[in-house]
Amino acid sequence: MTTTRNPAVKPLRNQPPHPRREELRSFLRSRRARLQPEDVGLPGRGLRRTPGLRREEVAILAGIGTSWYTWLEQGRVIKVSDSVVDSISRVLRLDPAERGYFYRLAGLNPPIAPDNGDTVSPPELKRLLDAWSAYPAYVLDRWWNYAYTNSAAQAVFGVPPSGKNCLELFFTDPKYRSFLANWRALAPQVVADFRATAALYPDDGRFTALQLRLYQQSPEFARLWDRHDIRSETGGTKAVVHPVLGEVTFDHLVMHPADRQDLRIAVHLPRDADTHLKLERLLRGNRP
Repeated sequence: MTTTRNPAVKPLRNQPPHPRREELRSFLRSRRARLQPEDVGLPGRGLRRTPGLRREEVAILAGIGTSWYTWLEQGRVIKVSDSVVDSISRVLRLDPAERGYFYRLAGLNPPIAPDNGDTVSPPELKRLLDAWSAYPAYVLDRWWNYAYTNSAAQAVFGVPPSGKNCLELFFTDPKYRSFLANWRALAPQVVADFRATAALYPDDGRFTALQLRLYQQSPEFARLWDRHDIRSETGGTKAVVHPVLGEVTFDHLVMHPADRQDLRIAVHLPRDADTHLKLERLLRGNRP
């Protein structure tokens, strides 16, 4: 009588090699090898054939089965949960970058870093934006407050140096709105982008408070919010009606610092030669 194995119970051995699984195997072995029993509260056991913790020690400390951890480290096709990755990360003493890497190798999305209440952009970003003074640029914090704007952004868009909320200005400030010739085209994108940002922090009440406030203050925001559109902004085009320059057009790019993914850096580049010349003229006139 032939016995059929259930692949849901035990992973298949004869799977073709996969680069991600190979890297997962090598990564876990290397992190295990750098720890000694004494590092994790286990008694030393003299000489070992290989350096570091044994697989069974990692499994016991993480609260999972030894066979299951062995399959994971062998790169077999098994399903991994967030809680298991967290437990193994704790045992192997992975730092945040290593933990995120482990998540991705396991086929999971790394969790969002907890809110530390930091609304201030690093000083390096201020220096970077000032170095881009020929082009309007600004930094928004997690809640879309202006954390820093360079002099070009202040001159072209009429934005404050810091402190004000970009979303509130966009929907409730007539002066700010008057600067954007394509405001109606931008509005649905802005709301969809904000919804995508808020979804990353479902337990942060500041997003809910801002959304409710704008829902009451701006019928246009309320109508767009009720559409439930969502998108992730990477760039676009802004047509600006400036009181001195007239109409000028910029392409803008949105970036996130690697160590502060909650910050948004927006840089605006003149779309055409005419805009470039007008911008140069304006900034030259604003210099002391």
